[in-house]
Amino acid sequence: MVSTPVKTQSSGRAELGLSLVQPVKSLQPSPSQGYHSIALPSTALFGTDGIRGKVGELLTAELALQVGLHCGQVLRSTFCEQETGNKTVIVGQDPRNSSNMLAMALSAGLTAAGLEVWDLGICPTPGVAYLASVSGALGGVMISASHNPPEDNGIKIFGPSGTKLSKALQAEIEASLRGKREFSATTGNSWGKHYQRRDLLKDYAASLTQPLQAGLDLRGMRVVLDLAWGAAVGIAPEVFTAMGAQVICLHELADGDRINVNCGSTHLGALQAAVKTHQADLGFAFDGDADRALAVDSQGRVVDGDYILYFWGQHLAKAQKLPGNMIVATVMANLGFELAWQKFGGQFLRTPVGDQYVHAEMVRQDAMLGGEQSGHILCRHYGISGDGLLTALHLAAIVKQTGTSLKEMVDQSFQPYPQILKNVRVEDREVRLNWQNCDALTNAIAQAESAMAGQGRVLVRASGTEPLIRVMVEAANAELTHHWADKLVLTVQQLLLA
Repeated sequence: MVSTPVKTQSSGRAELGLSLVQPVKSLQPSPSQGYHSIALPSTALFGTDGIRGKVGELLTAELALQVGLHCGQVLRSTFCEQETGNKTVIVGQDPRNSSNMLAMALSAGLTAAGLEVWDLGICPTPGVAYLASVSGALGGVMISASHNPPEDNGIKIFGPSGTKLSKALQAEIEASLRGKREFSATTGNSWGKHYQRRDLLKDYAASLTQPLQAGLDLRGMRVVLDLAWGAAVGIAPEVFTAMGAQVICLHELADGDRINVNCGSTHLGALQAAVKTHQADLGFAFDGDADRALAVDSQGRVVDGDYILYFWGQHLAKAQKLPGNMIVATVMANLGFELAWQKFGGQFLRTPVGDQYVHAEMVRQDAMLGGEQSGHILCRHYGISGDGLLTALHLAAIVKQTGTSLKEMVDQSFQPYPQILKNVRVEDREVRLNWQNCDALTNAIAQAESAMAGQGRVLVRASGTEPLIRVMVEAANAELTHHWADKLVLTVQQLLLA
């Protein structure tokens, strides 16, 4: 269990940037007052991965403070059964320039709600989730926009189990923000306190390496890590070195101006080049908050989440640790992967895009392994959330334990179907989230699916984390894939950007 803080208490509650907004007391509505007005979008505030948007537009210090206050009230009313119970919330952030501002404002709101904040500083999102789950906390909050560019940021909220807060509780927080839910304001001397708790990150690091150190190490393995100027910069080299690997790092500083810019899991070119230059066994690229990882083999070939699930699934199945040989993936998973897993004798289930949907289905099916093509992998044997560091360590350990190079594993696995994913930027939030109301676009999608006559599939969706419409086409041959991807992208541009 995580120990309670004894040395790092800050003095008072006025150190959290409250001068940026109105005094906290005036922000607390009585049941008769409702909610004091701040600008909120007419569409849902919570997307597929919390609240995310451009800082200074959707995300401001005032909004973060209000989210902290109302989130704190919901967490207290839901999980704190008695006044003397644990009222701790774990808070972490990535290195974006706006993260300090938002974390301080959010912490002010949480302490105004009477909760105690344990502040981890810069850390991976799964570190917040893990520490929330083992500390007896009411929950955790991460300030990060994951793989988004530096000008964006986000607020991810976790419950006491370390899993993403349920849709129902997110809806309660949003209803409270919009003045549609009453709560009792904190009064008297029941304000919360704020503590710096970077010391807890050693517990998270130990949770990553201990399950592996009992059986093997990574000595003799050369690994390149692309840290994306993000949240993994301190801990990823540490845990790989602790496992005995020779580590070469790219983009290894915490840099809010360059986080995810032409690096990390969304831009693999630098990693591919470095793996070949340094003659490394393999490489891993993380996103800005390190909840996902993609790999590169010694030839520089990309090993995405589909391959990682396939390799990890085989490893667990052979050890009889994969009930029903079941893998839970999303609608984005490649058809070649699905057919290969079924040929292996496994069950394959698909969910909508988003790790919370994967996790929910895993719980329903009692499945132990699932994830996304993007590298967001969940293995319930070892973790409670998607964790890029955990994924990378275990894939490296599988390579070491089997004595088979990652290159050979890819060669012996499956041939993916030609799949193209194209993004169309649609800034208008209302148009983007309601694209299915455009009959001409839905008719064009139906036409494409009919023309491919069972030889391909189409997926069009609004991103839950960026102002994008994503168009994915997968078909038996590349020519068909390119034709319909280009045609549908043009259709989206003509109909939604007019």
